[in-house]
Amino acid sequence: MSYHNPFTPPRKSATFDEYTLAEIRRAAATGIYDIRGAGTKRKVPHFDDLLFLGASISRYPLEGYREKCDTSVVLGTRFARKPIHLKTPITIAGMSFGALSGNAKEALGRGATLAGTSTTTGDGGMTDEERGHSQTLVYQYLPSRYGMNPKDLRRADAIEVVVGQGAKPGGGGMLLGQKISDRVANMRNLPKGIDQRSACRHPDWTGPDDLEIKILELREITDWEKPIYVKVGGARPYYDTALAVKAGADVVVLDGMQGGTAATQDVFIENVGMPTLACIRPAVQALQDLGMHRKVQLIISGGIRSGADVAKALALGADAVAIGTAALVAIGDNDPKWEEEYQKLGTTAGAYDDWHEGKDPAGITTQDPELAARLDPVAAGRRLANYLKVMTLEAQTIARACGKNKLTNLEPEDLCALTMEAAAMAQVPLAGTSWYPGKGAF
Repeated sequence: MSYHNPFTPPRKSATFDEYTLAEIRRAAATGIYDIRGAGTKRKVPHFDDLLFLGASISRYPLEGYREKCDTSVVLGTRFARKPIHLKTPITIAGMSFGALSGNAKEALGRGATLAGTSTTTGDGGMTDEERGHSQTLVYQYLPSRYGMNPKDLRRADAIEVVVGQGAKPGGGGMLLGQKISDRVANMRNLPKGIDQRSACRHPDWTGPDDLEIKILELREITDWEKPIYVKVGGARPYYDTALAVKAGADVVVLDGMQGGTAATQDVFIENVGMPTLACIRPAVQALQDLGMHRKVQLIISGGIRSGADVAKALALGADAVAIGTAALVAIGDNDPKWEEEYQKLGTTAGAYDDWHEGKDPAGITTQDPELAARLDPVAAGRRLANYLKVMTLEAQTIARACGKNKLTNLEPEDLCALTMEAAAMAQVPLAGTSWYPGKGAF
């Protein structure tokens, strides 16, 4: 005989919550794992757990508009004959034509150009529209080699060798058949309408020595003009950064687990990699140990949303940041004006992540001509430029308050942490103390 206390409400498990139970039932019913886009949805320590200290008596702030605060950055100063000069340290991360519509790629190029920064091709090659509307375009060189050719390498302003991505370090990408249109199939040399999975490692090297050879090949193809970036997912940032530098990289791009993806297994997105906040200081330490900090530039990506995030990443030692998901939101992704159509897809604005299905009502993550036509690349480009302008001004405002006349002059000393986890990861003092975990006594 069982007895239920009428004064105690039924108690649900924290381990087996509603989402977990639903996933078990879905797996049992279908026998397949879940695929989605975007980044991790679990809460992890992030830039919100840091605060700037600002200036008062012990520090001297910049005076209004009479004293300048420089936001520019130069990338690729180590070996490239033509480094990249940007007006803002906020760049656009690689997102492919295939994952995104042609109009979306054009919008990203237009917005980046208006803001004086760079955008990146992503997997799948370079479109003429993207090149034509991008003043500064970084060409991604991935394990798949989709669309790769010497002509486009030379047309690019920089080359980004992608070893890993924050949403799936150690894993390859996916592009389902419904998004492989005639044009995408032709650019990638794939059969139309057939699911494809990109390789998780480059076919012609097995370690850093081979990477060094590949970087030299790319430099020879481009006459040593283009900066060579190496992008790694946030897993072992100290060693990966050090090896990228030793292999000859001009720039290291480090992508934390909050970074998005067009499509991969949900179990990957939520359980592989490290938070962006935990990746920065080990990477900076590697550069410092090699005497290469600020000589090899560090770009941080994964969950950057505001000028405050930008300022915090720079204060921890980065030279620039890259945004992906935030850029898509700026041009119209998950816009509530499409709420009725999102609901027809079984989701809601702000939660839509089935980018791989190619049914995006906003016309961004699709190859459907009718849906893609909904996105005006000119208007969307202006929205992105506005967003980049606001982020830059926000970061600049914080730098001024800390007495810095250049964004990259921000430093860890300008920060404190609200939680023990953030203090340990960022290696800045817990608020109200001079201590962080691992430092020693208070």
